[in-house]
Amino acid sequence: MPRFSVIVPAYQVQEYLHECMTSVLEQSFTDLELIAVDDCSPDACGAIADEFADRDPRVRAVHLKENVGLGRARNAGMRAATGDYLVFLDGDDTLTPHALRDIADRIKETGDPDVLVYDYARTFWSGETVRNIRAARLTEEGPAPFRLDDRPGLLDVLMVVWNKAYRREFVEREQFAFPPGYYEDTPWTYPVLMAAETIATLDRVCVHYRQRRRGNILGTTSGKHFDIFGQYDRVFAHLDAHPELAHWRPLVFRRMVDHLSAVFLKRDRLPRGSRAAFLRKARGHYARYRVDPVHSADADADVRPPDRLRHALVRLGSHRTYRALWVATRLKRSAARLAGALARGLRSAALRLHYGVQRRLPVRADLAVFAGHEGRGHGCNPGALEAAFRTLAPGMRTAWVAEPGFHHTIPTGTRRLTAGSAAYWTALARSKYLVANAGFDRRLVKRSGQILIQTQAGTPLKHMGLDLQDRPAAARGTDFAELLRDADRWDYCLSGNRHSTLVWERVFPAAYTMLEYGQPRTDVFQQAAPADVARLRESLGIPEGTVAVLYAPTHRDYRRSQRTALDLERVLRRLGPRFVLLTRAHPAYRAPLARSGGRLIDVSDHPSVESLCLASDALVTDYSSLMFDYAGLDRPIVILSDDPEAYEAARGTYFDLRAFPPGAVARNEDELIDIFSTGHWRGSRSAQLRSAFRERFCPYDDGRAAERVVRRVVLGETAGLPAVVPPDERRPVPSAADRNGLTPLAAVPTPGVSVPVVDRP
Repeated sequence: MPRFSVIVPAYQVQEYLHECMTSVLEQSFTDLELIAVDDCSPDACGAIADEFADRDPRVRAVHLKENVGLGRARNAGMRAATGDYLVFLDGDDTLTPHALRDIADRIKETGDPDVLVYDYARTFWSGETVRNIRAARLTEEGPAPFRLDDRPGLLDVLMVVWNKAYRREFVEREQFAFPPGYYEDTPWTYPVLMAAETIATLDRVCVHYRQRRRGNILGTTSGKHFDIFGQYDRVFAHLDAHPELAHWRPLVFRRMVDHLSAVFLKRDRLPRGSRAAFLRKARGHYARYRVDPVHSADADADVRPPDRLRHALVRLGSHRTYRALWVATRLKRSAARLAGALARGLRSAALRLHYGVQRRLPVRADLAVFAGHEGRGHGCNPGALEAAFRTLAPGMRTAWVAEPGFHHTIPTGTRRLTAGSAAYWTALARSKYLVANAGFDRRLVKRSGQILIQTQAGTPLKHMGLDLQDRPAAARGTDFAELLRDADRWDYCLSGNRHSTLVWERVFPAAYTMLEYGQPRTDVFQQAAPADVARLRESLGIPEGTVAVLYAPTHRDYRRSQRTALDLERVLRRLGPRFVLLTRAHPAYRAPLARSGGRLIDVSDHPSVESLCLASDALVTDYSSLMFDYAGLDRPIVILSDDPEAYEAARGTYFDLRAFPPGAVARNEDELIDIFSTGHWRGSRSAQLRSAFRERFCPYDDGRAAERVVRRVVLGETAGLPAVVPPDERRPVPSAADRNGLTPLAAVPTPGVSVPVVDRP
């Protein structure tokens, strides 16, 4: 008996069925049977099902003699099922990787519930993927399993059959089956959830729900959309047969009205000439099933204000009345939008006037404004410089520009600014120093006496600036003329090494002064103490005595959505209990890379990547510039390069990372596991590669890069700047692995060479 019976009804989905069935059979959880039900499809669905059945014994093809519709095709699949749990999947949808593994784990964790509800995401022909907006209802917090009465909000989630796993014994005991006709999910889902003694949730996208441009059954024009009335008749009949469920009647009634109005308002669903009949029938259902027939005026009392107009449509059954109300509502909304646009225009004009007035006032030499991460908060090179400004420049007052949601990352001694506010424009007009790691506000008018410092965001491996002109996937509409206008405003550009200097001068050609002083954001690596590392690890929940591996892949210009090259759970299982995995998504995605649990800790929302580097014992990355910073820590680095040709074609790199890596290189997940299992990640060869990498790319990262910048730019010192400690003579803070004897410690630092200042001619 398999754990799962995955039932896939197929009718005229030949172009999607192969992908659908493959997504099931390639699951990392293999204890399953796949039942493909050919609903007498006139295309090749039946042949495709047979081909899969010939290749894989877990597949059974069921061929129906006549077309019976989606619901009864599922019934045929249930009759053939032998698994513990039933999982339904439409023939044009897919399971996400490792979905069944996570479903199985959650079922075991919650004691084999009658129903497990999991999440889905809509996938569009454009490549866009959008998660269910009601995902918060699937939180795993709180007691589990539970009954529907404990969490009625589950009924807010889309009422479909394919976002749940059903215990087969429960389904057979209650004799649940699908009725014929359209909207067959409705009389299945409500009774099932109400009857279930135990329900659990899984806060994880397990199904990709394909949004087809054309061909979706419910999106076609057909008189079968009238089936919706019979389906709700079945739901209310179930409620009438079970008096103990009477308290659900008001909610089901409101959902029915929402559903009926949604079908009516989608103009491509009902055949021409049938809309009036549909409204009459809807009005009849409204009168028949409303909760309080005596006080019909109060029937919509619990309806949300945005939905009241739709309920009025069904209650009145008059499209003309609805259109009049709709026009009035649209006029009201249009007036509100016009008033809002006018208010925004007036505010914009006032801010422009305010900025112009502020520019006529003197520039303040004691003011500095910083920004980084495109408004995502304090950090990176600007963050290190902001702290150095406050520490080394007497009387200096600093401000940081960030989105309000990231203001908590800004130090208490620093003023918090929001882009576009009056205070923001005042700061841009009056501050002498403007510091950022990306483009400055294009509306900024640089004044005489102002100094703009472009810190950049690390050492470039991937192509940047003008080198993206022949890389449309990476450039994505970049205005290169504006890019050069921005560079023309820079007074200084920071560089961490000779490689960076040569790249920045070529891809941002302008008359700035290059400061090849090192990366200020890495100063903390040399300044932190072992106690700081211990505190960071404790705050992240890293168990004592474990090896913490930071996995930080970069984004892909040739992909719209985030993806991971690893089965993270499998990696942890293979490496054993001694390892902990910290996962960090690229900031561009603004979404976690993984779901935290056990020894898997997602740190995508942590405000400081430098802190994560300090807390970890090794780094796994692909083409991220984080590797250059991490090399300064002298801790092991493993490169996972699983798509070098695609990445090179889309973005391009300045050197072959596989030919000059900072450590061991893995081409796939199995090689990565082998590198860690055999100890090569911290072996002598890896140390040699890292040493050569540090010597080339970390010549100035000795903990005093920010100080050198402040002394040069703010204090005006051109001689006597702090000497640089050579890479092989530095002693960065040891990792937990160092203290446990896993990696050798570096030598004690000694004074080194002075810092050159490279001026553009």
